[in-house]
Amino acid sequence: FRKCLVKMKMQILILLALFVVGAMGGKYSKELNEQKASDKNNNQVEFRIAKLNQVWEKAIRMQLAPVRLSELHSDLKIQEKDELQWKKLKAEGMDEDGEREAKLRRNFNIILAKYGMDGKKDTRTLDSNRLKDHDVKEGDTFDDPKLDKLWNKAKTSGKFSDEELQTLQREFQHHKDKINEYNIVMDTVSRTEEIHKNVISPLEGDMKEHVLHQKHSDLKQRMRNLNQGFERLRKITHEGYSADSEFKEPRVIELWEMAKRSNLSEDELDSLKEELGHFETKVEKHQHYQEQLELSHQKLKHVEALGDKDHIMRNKEKYNTLAEKAREMGYKMKKHLQDLTNKISRNGLQHNEL
Repeated sequence: FRKCLVKMKMQILILLALFVVGAMGGKYSKELNEQKASDKNNNQVEFRIAKLNQVWEKAIRMQLAPVRLSELHSDLKIQEKDELQWKKLKAEGMDEDGEREAKLRRNFNIILAKYGMDGKKDTRTLDSNRLKDHDVKEGDTFDDPKLDKLWNKAKTSGKFSDEELQTLQREFQHHKDKINEYNIVMDTVSRTEEIHKNVISPLEGDMKEHVLHQKHSDLKQRMRNLNQGFERLRKITHEGYSADSEFKEPRVIELWEMAKRSNLSEDELDSLKEELGHFETKVEKHQHYQEQLELSHQKLKHVEALGDKDHIMRNKEKYNTLAEKAREMGYKMKKHLQDLTNKISRNGLQHNEL
């Protein structure tokens, strides 16, 4: 009996030891996963996907402005998250029609064009098939005749306070960004159509036909969104902001307008409205960090010109901390935007966001 008891005690001790090792191993694995990514030469890199690192390194070489660099970092983090999710799905045998892959490629092209890294900046603005079909004149604010005309009308109408004009200007800028995205997607559709003409295999042709159909659907939805967005700007310009305007931030306003056109119930709309309020706070907080980052950059340049090494080091540390915070806030804000857009899209709307 005593031998059995000793044996049982030993088994319990072994089990406990295995449990502790397993727990430590789990913790260690988690810590490993949370470490910065490394390349094949074991050098620390910013992203776990090679092409994203190449874009990031190119942006640094181009010396993009601090706020633009911060925005790019957030966009690349979202792209990284989506691509890693897609790789997992593909390994499980999903996305056989290549729809998700096509959307990822499209979003990546949008990022490249958005930050002037696609090598097509000049040709796109001059292409007469694009939405912007006019000569750029001195004094144009948004490089679009309809937007510029409407903006000038708003500025001289006397219907807006200084704060409301700032809000309206952000809405106009947001609309201009949407036009740019539309033109980029049109570029990718045109290229896909050219490739499609050269397809030999019928099976491959069917696959590309499906992807092409998805891109055309995306273009149509983007055009609908642009038309609705412009109509809203036109209405505000003529009538001014109403006293009971729910939101001030363009992205939040766009989401709220989308939600009201969707199949959400009154209770769901109320719940979403509350969530959009939290999201708007997040957007404002992100903007605050961007402003602080820009001020910090200006101060750093001033201090560097004076040449005080200690002063330079202190300001560099502050600048780097703000840059990190702005990137982190940018990612959280864009992830929340993506989640909200998907939530609304599942209720009767087709919408692709970035």
